[in-house]
Amino acid sequence: MFSKFLIVSCLLYPAIAGDVVVHEWGTFTSVAGERGEPVSWVALSAPSDLPCFVHRLSAQCVKCNATSPVRMETPVLYFYSPGPATVSVHVELPSGVITEWYPKATGLPRDVTYGNGGKIDWGPVQIAPGTAPEFLSDGSDSHYYPARNTDSAPLRVDNEQEKLLFYRGVANQGVAIEAQFQPDGKLELRNDANTSLPFAVLFENRGGKTGYRVVRNLDRWTALDPTELTASVASLHREFAAALTKAGLYEKEAAAMIDTWRDSWFEEGMRVFYILPRATVDETLPMKITPAPAATVRVFVGRVEILSPAMKESLASALATGDTATLEKCGRFLETFQPRIRHAVVSPAAQAFIDGMRAQNTNRVSPCKEPLSLPTNQ
Repeated sequence: MFSKFLIVSCLLYPAIAGDVVVHEWGTFTSVAGERGEPVSWVALSAPSDLPCFVHRLSAQCVKCNATSPVRMETPVLYFYSPGPATVSVHVELPSGVITEWYPKATGLPRDVTYGNGGKIDWGPVQIAPGTAPEFLSDGSDSHYYPARNTDSAPLRVDNEQEKLLFYRGVANQGVAIEAQFQPDGKLELRNDANTSLPFAVLFENRGGKTGYRVVRNLDRWTALDPTELTASVASLHREFAAALTKAGLYEKEAAAMIDTWRDSWFEEGMRVFYILPRATVDETLPMKITPAPAATVRVFVGRVEILSPAMKESLASALATGDTATLEKCGRFLETFQPRIRHAVVSPAAQAFIDGMRAQNTNRVSPCKEPLSLPTNQ
């Protein structure tokens, strides 16, 4: 636990502002329409995959903002300092809404809509290197916990302690890459950013067989042949880790990011990943830290989910036969993909499954009852 002396020294004798280094990573997830454009989807699907102690918007507010083109997933902020320090953090999502966060934060209205609730403030944030506080855990295998596996300093905001500042949101904005299949079967990637994208990769998992194609320095557009499903996910992990560290993350941060999304990024289906330019991140998600740190690194990955010809054929068969196991593999993207299976025969079993998923997403029933208060040694 934090000692009284440590808290006082953190407030009265902070490390020099120029000694503090801040690193951040996060993702922007979208779904490509038939012309490659980002389409609205149920970005806030239930149940939550976050621990119960994470703070959330009210259920009514979340319901109002559940459908959007972009899901901002798990941005986390790490702080490194040679000694105790105190900062305040302000982040804005002008086109969207902050929906989940931890530790405690301010600046979030109780009920918000796009453009009204897209901001969050933490402060004072006490940075306490060299300490080993106990962090909360609900005992689940949530995506949340792997993000702690770095060398960053423990933090304290009010009475809540953590290794990072965490937040999520939804946004009504464009994306840097549009992906569209061409008549010749190739997938065209169009760069809509104002600058070259340093790293992009087309990935496919079909029935457990995986393949990928890497594109470096994507300027305007490129056309990719279908992936050969002969590559290992482990090799893609290495490609990803190298790209993330080249963009500025420490090795443990890159590993934590990949581990956080290991089961989601590489699940059944086809998607494009890319690393956003820093200028795009700053424009999309302005951030101010006071006092200003010596250095700030922000590495965000864009994810574009794609309905491939193979998945379209598989879904058409599953809808007709009531193969709910195949439908379930689409997860939160099913509601967006299903209307694009034109002239599909939908069996009663498939329709019941779709209706149940839609009801679950609409009601947003949280598995959490009360926030946890008992820390464990994690």
